[in-house]
Parts: sequence; structure tokens; C-alpha cells
Amino acid sequence: MSQSKFVIVIGRQYGSGGRELGKRLASRLNVPYYDKELLYEAATRLGFRPDLLEKADEKPPSPFRSLLSASIGSPSWLTTGAMQSETIYQMQSDVIRSLIAEGSCVIVGRTADYIAREEPGLVSIFLHADLKDRVARVMAREHSHKDAAAAQDCILRHDNGRREYYNYFTGRNWGNADNYHLSLSSSVLDMDGVADVIIACMKARGIALSQEG
Repeated sequence: MSQSKFVIVIGRQYGSGGRELGKRLASRLNVPYYDKELLYEAATRLGFRPDLLEKADEKPPSPFRSLLSASIGSPSWLTTGAMQSETIYQMQSDVIRSLIAEGSCVIVGRTADYIAREEPGLVSIFLHADLKDRVARVMAREHSHKDAAAAQDCILRHDNGRREYYNYFTGRNWGNADNYHLSLSSSVLDMDGVADVIIACMKARGIALSQEG
């Protein structure tokens, strides 16, 4: 049976080009694209508070705080902090579900693969790349690190934060191929090549792509 609605979700290592891939796919398939900034804009349109979403920003609750908040007699501010993180995550999940309900789209990050896991037209991608290529990509960005060591430190710090956030809220392992339909390297293929593989996979699954440009 042909599936006309689809949701492409992209998990990514920092510096692998996840946003570039997402925008390219959205443009080729003529569907909305959502990353961090556009999710905040959508939250406003849908009646949610974007400032609360911004506090999460793919950061898990502090392990120290979470440990204590689970203990008997924890200080109330610790418990409140952990509960607030869960509430913000739930609100972010509601925003993503509302956007998915509007129609086909591309979403980058925010554990969207987990949130949309029951969607029949889900296409879940994890994008990775060799560290040296990610360092080069980060250094090439405007207003970014121009020193390779600093760029590498930035990459590893962001990857660790994403891993902790994803694992905490999903109970899965970030980057584990079992969690995704496709795991692709932007070091092996250029971005058009990666997009070609994803679109070919969608067609093979019977997802209707009549809008492909």
C-alpha cells in the first residue's frame, strides 16, 4: 500500500551536516523543514511557550540533580528542577506531534525519531562523519572556531550532550544503528548523494513522492 504522508527525522553527530541535509531534503520534496529555531517559531504559532523549549536545547537534567531528586527527602528545588525538565520535554514532544499532524515534514534532532516512532511514514536517519571532516566543517562556519583543537573539543562536547539527552529521555542509545532506518556517512557521500539514498529508500518502501523536485 502506498504511503503518501511521511516524516523524515534526522539525528546527527555535531558537524556532520544534519541541518544541511534536512534543508536539502525538504527543498527537494517540497515539505516544511524544522530545526531548533523553526521549532521555537512553530511553538509560538501553536500556542506553546518557545522560551521554555529553549531551556531544554538537547540538554539532559544534571545527573547529580536527577540522582538526588529520586531520593527520599531530596531538597524541593532539586525535585522541581527534574520535574521541570520532564515537563519541558513533554511540551516539546507535543509541538513535534502537532507539526507531524499537519502533514509531511523534515525534523532535525530533538529525539524526533523516538517521538514519531509510531508514524507509519516515519523515515529515521542518523548522519555521521569522520571526526577530521567534522572539524573542517565546524571551522568553515562563520563565527566558529578557527583552531582545530578548539573545534574538536566543541564537537566532542556537543556530541556528549546530545548522547546524554537522547539516552535520558528515550531509554535508547544515541547513534545505535538499531534505532534508525538508515545510518549514513557524509564523509563517504556528499550531501546530494546522502539525500539520493534516502529518497531511493523511501520510494522502495512505497512512500509516494509526487512532489519531488
